[in-house]
Amino acid sequence: MLQVNFIREQKDTIITGLKKRGWSDEKMSILDQIIQADDRRKALQTEQDVLLSKINQHSKSIGDLFKSGKQAEANVLKEEVATFKAKAQTLDEDFKSTKAELENLLFQVPNVPNDLVPAGTTDEDNEVFKDLEGELPDLGAEAQPHWELASKYQLIDFAKGVQITGAGFPVYMGKGARLQRALVQFFLNEANDAGYLELNTPFVVNEESARGTGQLPDKEGQMYHAEVDNFYLIPTAEVPVTNMHRDEILAEADLPKKYTAFSPCFRREAGSYGADVKGLNRLHQFEKVEIVQMVHPSTSYEVLDKMIGHVEGLLQKLELPYRILRLCGGDLGFTSALTYDFEVYSGAQKRWLEVSSVSNFETFQSNRLKMRYKGEDGKKHLVHTLNGSALALPRIMASLLENNQTSGGIVIPEVLRKYTGFDIIN
Repeated sequence: MLQVNFIREQKDTIITGLKKRGWSDEKMSILDQIIQADDRRKALQTEQDVLLSKINQHSKSIGDLFKSGKQAEANVLKEEVATFKAKAQTLDEDFKSTKAELENLLFQVPNVPNDLVPAGTTDEDNEVFKDLEGELPDLGAEAQPHWELASKYQLIDFAKGVQITGAGFPVYMGKGARLQRALVQFFLNEANDAGYLELNTPFVVNEESARGTGQLPDKEGQMYHAEVDNFYLIPTAEVPVTNMHRDEILAEADLPKKYTAFSPCFRREAGSYGADVKGLNRLHQFEKVEIVQMVHPSTSYEVLDKMIGHVEGLLQKLELPYRILRLCGGDLGFTSALTYDFEVYSGAQKRWLEVSSVSNFETFQSNRLKMRYKGEDGKKHLVHTLNGSALALPRIMASLLENNQTSGGIVIPEVLRKYTGFDIIN
């Protein structure tokens, strides 16, 4: 969530950034509505303060008048105080209503894209930040997509998942389940070696947590909602992990905070149909290892580069063909200031599959979360938050199966063999 003072002071900069997201001039009017609502909020606050001061003064005078035997004068002031209190109650209701209106308006404004974000409206406008070195892998005409390989080697049963729950909930089995577990162990160990503290957090969160990281109200329709308890199944471990320091003032010396967590991820993905979602390409439940950092604002883009390097290192060790995209304004997530997507090449499907997003949210999340640090100047400042998938498992699994298929079976990358306990699936 943007800060109102930032909107007041940098309105032109914000307009330039939101145009990268495809916002029209008409839509920009919400910025003026925010400023006007904040003006009303401030005016009501001032009026409340003045009225409360009068109530306090009159209350003190009433006591003095009664002590002096001036009961009639005291009763006149008592009537005035009763009038003031009634007005104060009305002002308080107006203040709360205006504050809620202001918050609702602020929730509708996405983060301002960084200067590096290219303008554009769809994923076709994303920039290739780092392209594949060498040629795309050619597996030949006999290459099978991962869903056929999964059936052939009895690694994943999609039909049983449909029977148990529905489409998008596969059942991993045998060496498929062991490969899945091996990837999780590998990703977590790599994160631990990079200095991330491993967490095991809840897989459901309350409404305040979902709102704090920006899933609500922007992605309400994409989340599974347990209505009786008003809990939400997490779409990513980013949500509970980033909420670790909600409403806290951190010591500057304690920054950065570096966390990693493995979790299942639940996404309704409403309206997702067709060949692009076949097999593991898009699921309603999948597993992912996440890395999250809360950092000093002066270092956040340096940290972003390091997080990109961490994810890139994972793909290199898995020996998967990949490229890195810098997302354009129209494809940028609501809460992000700058995002890099990693894609691996599916040799059998002959298409790129997104496997990770690494983002800097600057103060957008921390403002909602009231997550601050106390600086050397003695003042409280918002931290910058960042996160990245390191990595999401389904499309990594799909790419591993497809790109490593041979006439003798599916060869396991060297780096995973100590975790799987086998070198080949045949």
